[in-house]
Amino acid sequence: MKIIKVTNVEKFASQILPKQPSYKNKSIVESILNDVKNNGDLAIRKYEKKFSGANITSLLLSQNDIKNAFSKVSKNEINAIKLSKLRLEKTEYAVKSILKNKTIDTDGIKISKKFVPIQSVGCYIPGGLARYPSSVIMSVIPAKIAGVKRIAVVSPPNSDGKIDPLTIVAANLCGANEIYRIGGAQAIAALSFGTSSIPKVDKIVGPGGTFVSIAKSMISDRTSIDMLAGPTELGIIADETANPNYVALDLISQSEHSNDTFCYLITNSEKLAKSVDKIIHDLIDKIKRNNFVKTSLKKNGFLAICKNYSDMIKLANELAPEHLQIMTKNPNSFASKITSSGLVLLGNNTPSSASDYLLGSNHILPTNGFGKYVVLFLFWTL
Repeated sequence: MKIIKVTNVEKFASQILPKQPSYKNKSIVESILNDVKNNGDLAIRKYEKKFSGANITSLLLSQNDIKNAFSKVSKNEINAIKLSKLRLEKTEYAVKSILKNKTIDTDGIKISKKFVPIQSVGCYIPGGLARYPSSVIMSVIPAKIAGVKRIAVVSPPNSDGKIDPLTIVAANLCGANEIYRIGGAQAIAALSFGTSSIPKVDKIVGPGGTFVSIAKSMISDRTSIDMLAGPTELGIIADETANPNYVALDLISQSEHSNDTFCYLITNSEKLAKSVDKIIHDLIDKIKRNNFVKTSLKKNGFLAICKNYSDMIKLANELAPEHLQIMTKNPNSFASKITSSGLVLLGNNTPSSASDYLLGSNHILPTNGFGKYVVLFLFWTL
């Protein structure tokens, strides 16, 4: 990884941020959206055949499909889904309890503010390079607790027209009302415009690839979306007290998501930076998905050495990472000064990988410097 001594925080931050995608495929996505809008299910089946090779007959999964999925996953996997679900539910119920309806009487004029659940939500669950049952939990559970009446899950099928069984099981356990075997821009179009098989929804949430992000951007003037999710990000603030092995492993863990992740260390210790760099170099060939790790760390990763704690905090706030781990002698002191991050994780033993699955926090977080969104499935009435 690049080891860089930072002398000017603002200049460095502006130069080091990854370039945003050009969205050169916008015209392709636009044609898909228009085709689905005009031709519905017929267009969806055409694009599923084109992109996944699957001949889809029924877009909606049947109860038999769901039952078969349960027969293909282990008891341990089901228990893991249930544990992750339970922990996130506790967090989301706590958030919901803060959102109180209020009525204010000013000079005889009563103004009420009420939180009303959205009627329908579509949750996009990626497929392809890996399976993401955890993303089902992170999108369906908040919607369910908010009181959304209809929750539809969409996920791309494989060439046999099947969705990963654990994704189906997670959707069923979390309370999804419908599960569809569709993905890509055509899935976003179906959720936004509706087809004869898939009723439209009021809001679309969940991460996806380039086509999905472009599609969400293009339909956002008619259907609400959560955010435009980019590649995953991890920033680690660490001083000389941090365990370099933990820092290195956490950077590797997050960077294996894809070949365009944005993972980095911010420190005031040159010794720590060099140790982390050596450990990553020694471990990288032993990692199963090392092609992703090598590419993303080479392209976007860095080890920044700042002059002092103040510059470390300033740089972290400038970069506003999706995940920020603080591995310092006094992490709480650092955390109180962080103003820009999707999720802050404190201490040597709180890796972002744990937050992605079982800590009870949500892993669908803002990237590309966007602020954190808390209320996704409620709206205010005045």
